[in-house]
Amino acid sequence: MSTSEKESPGADHREKKFTAHRKFGDRREGVTSARTYFYADEAKCDQHMETFLKCIKASGGSSEDGFSAIKMTALGRPQFLLQFSEVLVKWRRFFSFLAAKQGKDGVEVLEQKLDLEQLQICLARLGAQGNIQSCFSDGRLHSSGMVDMLDWNSLIDERTKISNLLVVPNLQTGQLEPLLSKFTEEEERQMKRMLQRLDVLAKHAVENGVRLMVDAEQTYFQPAISRLTVEMKRIFNTDKAVVFNTYQCYLKEAFDNVSMDVELSRREGWCFGAKLVRGAYMYQERSRAAEIGYEDPINPDYECTNRMYHRCLDYVLEEIEQNKKANVMVASHNLDTVKHTLRRMNEMGLAPTDKKVYFGQLLGMCDQISFPLAQAGFPVYKYVPYGPVNEVIPYLSRRAQENRGFMKGVQMERDLLWKELMRRLASGEVFYTPAL
Repeated sequence: MSTSEKESPGADHREKKFTAHRKFGDRREGVTSARTYFYADEAKCDQHMETFLKCIKASGGSSEDGFSAIKMTALGRPQFLLQFSEVLVKWRRFFSFLAAKQGKDGVEVLEQKLDLEQLQICLARLGAQGNIQSCFSDGRLHSSGMVDMLDWNSLIDERTKISNLLVVPNLQTGQLEPLLSKFTEEEERQMKRMLQRLDVLAKHAVENGVRLMVDAEQTYFQPAISRLTVEMKRIFNTDKAVVFNTYQCYLKEAFDNVSMDVELSRREGWCFGAKLVRGAYMYQERSRAAEIGYEDPINPDYECTNRMYHRCLDYVLEEIEQNKKANVMVASHNLDTVKHTLRRMNEMGLAPTDKKVYFGQLLGMCDQISFPLAQAGFPVYKYVPYGPVNEVIPYLSRRAQENRGFMKGVQMERDLLWKELMRRLASGEVFYTPAL
């Protein structure tokens, strides 16, 4: 816990999901396929940034239009991400509360549009002071006289002092209240340094011709991570997609997150970049939700996650077809997902040479998917884990175990290699090179 959390009265009003819990202090528990960083001090965060800078440089020197992955919890104190995530979720929940008052509950998130005059009346009944209409008087509304979730979120965009971001609307009074009653100058500096490190990494990526993928993390960090990534996109994705956010499709809210960010990119004119994955924290997320007592954020089963992945993917592909400014990395070892992507691209007339749809697999895994895609002209990337052998080998072993179809894929690759060897021997083309 940060100093401000320990010294703030009324901690019992904090959301269970976004408060530190001793049992889950070691975030490695149950996480088989992601690196976990722990905050030591600011100097350690600077070391992590230097490592990421070296990765960006290596990626830029080894391939054209390379990618490099970063993790936000490596760059600053995770408490800020917890606190800011709670703020964002509470703002969103207050909007849903107001939408229900206008009979707009139970519809898609972007279809929830509040009448501005009714909103003013509702807030006045709650006891809120001030004129909400003045907050949207500068042409900020997307649709005249109506407020949607993206308009609502813009209310906290212009708070310059970072601790001023940490205010939440009170459901009973409609007034804005600080999440924490005290906030130290050192904590303010820690937050600013996290944002400064992100800025350094993004600028370095642009200079080296590398795209930056911001990894997804646990749901109690993710709202803040996604919001800060959007801020980076606003700055660096003006001409092309440099910064990519990662969307975990095992989450129940994955489609809402994707659709809202795509719509925001349309309105503001920057290039949308997404990496779609199924997710890496399922067991820990479920265990934590059950233990602490909040709703399980994960889809009920694997098939639901598959459907969510394809729904999010289809939405982004449709945006690419219509707007050509979106980009997506299909980071998957799932053959059905790859086939689905190719089929939809063919239906939409999206060519591999457009370089809007990328495929990614781990180095050493699923080459039977990667190589045929590359030979057909699709942009294919191999995700390269690196580090001491005693850390990387267990990581790769766990990744192999968690990919249910991995051994089946190995057998398929073996069969294909044997079939190709027999064909070459029979045709006399032992050193055959396929045409691109």
